[in-house]
Amino acid sequence: MVERFDLGNIVEMKKKHPCGSYNFEVIRLGADIKIKCTGCGRIVMIPRAKFLKGAKKIIKSEE
Repeated sequence: MVERFDLGNIVEMKKKHPCGSYNFEVIRLGADIKIKCTGCGRIVMIPRAKFLKGAKKIIKSEE
């Protein structure tokens, strides 16, 4: 589970996107998290609780 994440982080999720990619970029934070698939570019908005449960680790951290 990911404890701390910021805008621009690349996060590996437990379930893969239909395009086959596991990596997503965080593009919006709040009660809902907006993530962008790094494989196909599709944007998905999910509740924060579901994001925290489904995120495995931070691949790349923007600084």
